[in-house]
Amino acid sequence: MAKATKVSYRCGECGWVTVKWVGRCGECQAWGTVEEAGVRAGVTEVKAGAITSPAIPIGQVKAEVAHARPTGVSELDRVLGGGLVPGAVVLLAGEPGIGKSTLLLEAAAHAGRRETVLYVTGEESASQVRMRADRIGAVVDNLYLAAETDLGALVTHVEKVNPRLLIVDSVQTIGSADATGVPGGVTQVREVAGNLVRLAKERGMATVLVGHVTKDGSIAGPRVLEHLVDVVLHFEGDRNSRLRMVRAIKNRFGPIEEVGCFDLHEKGITGITDPSGLFVSRHPEPVPGTCVTVTIEGTRPIPAELQALVGPTEAPQPRRTSSGLDSYRVAMVLAVMERRLNAKIGRCDVFTATVGGIRLTDPAVDLALMLSVVSAAGDNPLPQGLIAMGEVGLAGELRPVREVRRRLAEAARLGFTRALVPAGSMETVTPPRIDPPTRSRRGEVVAVREPLRTSTFAPGFTVTEAENVWDALTHIR
Repeated sequence: MAKATKVSYRCGECGWVTVKWVGRCGECQAWGTVEEAGVRAGVTEVKAGAITSPAIPIGQVKAEVAHARPTGVSELDRVLGGGLVPGAVVLLAGEPGIGKSTLLLEAAAHAGRRETVLYVTGEESASQVRMRADRIGAVVDNLYLAAETDLGALVTHVEKVNPRLLIVDSVQTIGSADATGVPGGVTQVREVAGNLVRLAKERGMATVLVGHVTKDGSIAGPRVLEHLVDVVLHFEGDRNSRLRMVRAIKNRFGPIEEVGCFDLHEKGITGITDPSGLFVSRHPEPVPGTCVTVTIEGTRPIPAELQALVGPTEAPQPRRTSSGLDSYRVAMVLAVMERRLNAKIGRCDVFTATVGGIRLTDPAVDLALMLSVVSAAGDNPLPQGLIAMGEVGLAGELRPVREVRRRLAEAARLGFTRALVPAGSMETVTPPRIDPPTRSRRGEVVAVREPLRTSTFAPGFTVTEAENVWDALTHIR
């Protein structure tokens, strides 16, 4: 039998539940978001019920291969793993005004040329969406538009239009009469998302949901929203730049961490198939404080330039400012430089940034970051045509990076002539020359030092392997 009911409290941001009221959410750490959620029942003994389908050995289950249908936007298809799978539910989240609606309207127009598409907007009127469609050339006959904020009316539109693709902009604006709270609340979002997922699976209809993000960049609403959907995409970009990037965080039908690059302009949004030159400056002469590396985003190697500026300061606490880089990782690299390289930057302001607004989280950029700071501190440019990649450890060692050959091939394609990588990243073409060991007067071996290994990766492109940060610094000098 059921126990006595109890009052519960729920966080309005993430859906965390507690039995007593607290001022700060224990899950998302937000203040003032915990409210009374009503009465909850205690633990109830569940009796055995009828089964809908028997359990059978996994080897006897028929595997139905789902074929993805291209959206017509090549960069979006790249992130999705080939296109939209029938019955799949995709969540696209991003900041307001970043270009989510424009991207989906572009994809809806391409899909509408071969199949029926229903675009449901809850944030704009139908006339506003039509004006944007005229501007980007997205007016097609099979693209149906509806302005609705009620889940029941949305389902009615789906039954009448019978679309192959459904786009809901956005899930936080749709409300259900069967759930309590206001649209966008935890209970409403869970109810709406659950019904839309069920509808998509039953009809074999690909569905794209637009989601809002909080001020810290996380997806607004309960965490269960990300668990319900099949694909989670983040739309990123700097408002001061036309560059936009779509990143796959979760994908049941393809690779994760894949990235698609787009150019947002007044005529719409265009995919950038070769983003190699977007994040590298073109300097006629070598400039102090700059170093180029190659990062891996999904399966795509992307060259990126890191810039640093170092200047003395009289302030008691020197500034450490970074843009596009993890500030904690920058602080770690600076600490390694002071400890292992005896760099005198403790009384200097250090500013680090990436070119083009790209956000780098790959540990392989550590070495390029260190070299750019060393170059800026000494006001000495690095050798022309040099590219560096490698993870820096706290002991000053350089750790190998993944897919180094793919990175080097991209660097060679772009015209770089030299690369500095950690030792062990690749097998050298020719055996390294080992200097004879140093011996004392008694003939005892005092030290054996293996020089830097240099090999040819491609015609006109050499690769040098370094054991630690000191060897790397010696090489560039």
